[in-house]
Amino acid sequence: MLRSAAVAQADSTFKEGAPELRGRDDLDVLERKISDLQLRIEGTRLGELVDQLHRELDAKGLPFKPRCYLSDEWGCPDGVPVIGIPFYLANPMLAKIEEEQTGDLEGEKQILMFLRHEAGHAYNYAYRLHETEEWHALFGPYTRPYVEDYKPSPFSKKFVKHIPGWYAQKHPDEDFAETFAVWLTPGSSWETAYKDWPALEKLRYVDRVTRALPPMRVADAVPPAVLLPVEEMSYTVREHYAQQEPEQVAEHVGAWLDGDLRDLFGGPEAGGEPAQKFIHRRRRDLARDVAYWTGARPRVIGALLDHLGARTGVLGLVVPTGREDAVGVRLAIMLTTLVVNHLYREKFVEV
Repeated sequence: MLRSAAVAQADSTFKEGAPELRGRDDLDVLERKISDLQLRIEGTRLGELVDQLHRELDAKGLPFKPRCYLSDEWGCPDGVPVIGIPFYLANPMLAKIEEEQTGDLEGEKQILMFLRHEAGHAYNYAYRLHETEEWHALFGPYTRPYVEDYKPSPFSKKFVKHIPGWYAQKHPDEDFAETFAVWLTPGSSWETAYKDWPALEKLRYVDRVTRALPPMRVADAVPPAVLLPVEEMSYTVREHYAQQEPEQVAEHVGAWLDGDLRDLFGGPEAGGEPAQKFIHRRRRDLARDVAYWTGARPRVIGALLDHLGARTGVLGLVVPTGREDAVGVRLAIMLTTLVVNHLYREKFVEV
């Protein structure tokens, strides 16, 4: 069920980016069609971040500025050198609703990281770098099947570190995009940071090849249509979140972890903060940190946390007063173990 909060923002924060939102509250916005919200990149803080990306490309002497457009998620359509940006980043109220529904909020640092990453995809597609033998030898086969729940090798020095979760290990195309992003990031000092790493050869490849690219106009690289632009999202904000298939954690885990939760938390007689509230309060940080170190999808982790919280509520468990930090550490360890089980065995528990 969609939750709501009083998240009305001052009109000045919208910077004229979405006139259909000014003066509305989040309950009203949930019932609006996304295509009717007049969202745009230009004239918003998001537009300023896109401009920053372009300045970074200019600083590297790169001739092509990928077109950016608003869509339902981050990404470049396969083989198409354009950058799709989630629509909710064009407006603070929509960004707040996204945080409420998913437990995640992308700050400016993270947005720039994704912009640089997607720019790597755009350059790869625009100049068809992945069709060359050298690209194939360094990054692997571009045609390798794309697996959503990939199994990374943490701390491998064959890959750069950029987007959390060892994302460069997901696919050769992601490996190139991550390498490009590290190379593009101002002040990354990549030659020093990756000294003696096998990944350094990939960075040097990007440095050498991109500097030799010929000029290209946006019109030459972009087809007339892109994948699901915001103008074609003719469903409401509420429907956008409702159509996201939930992770089926409850039916897979059920009450199998109740004994472990009793060991971790205290019974109601112990006195203290309800465990469900404790988990909810730490949900975002736990999901982010476990995703960073394991490579698992934040949605999966968040769904597991929601289930664990619900079970503690049913059991009436609490965090004993004065034991908050110790319980937090043990919860993080338990959560990480369950997520690694899911990642490598495709199940949280052996039922």
